[in-house]
Amino acid sequence: MSVAAAGYLARRAAQKERVRILYRRALKDTLNWAVHRHLFYEDADLLRARFENNKHVEDPDTIDRMIADGEAQYNKWRHPDPYIVPWAPGGSKFTRNPTPPEGIEIVYNYGREDND
Repeated sequence: MSVAAAGYLARRAAQKERVRILYRRALKDTLNWAVHRHLFYEDADLLRARFENNKHVEDPDTIDRMIADGEAQYNKWRHPDPYIVPWAPGGSKFTRNPTPPEGIEIVYNYGREDND
């Protein structure tokens, strides 16, 4: 394999990864905009169709331009207040019950203590 071919394959692999990441981010962000599942499925189908329409493009420079345009469009239309799972970092329940400080003992037998 020549150096040029290896460079081309490496560039294509990087482009495929960028497209995959862009698609996943856009699909997850679609969940933030669609309140109900049936609305999400319609939007997800439209998003998938947009990616599938450009599946046949082979020119690396055109692909790079399309990826940059897609990322710019994603950043422009990204949800300003995305949904965060409550127990994930940034969620409403994250560190609600933090671990107790050193030296504090928690008894979990709830009234079944020894009566000695």
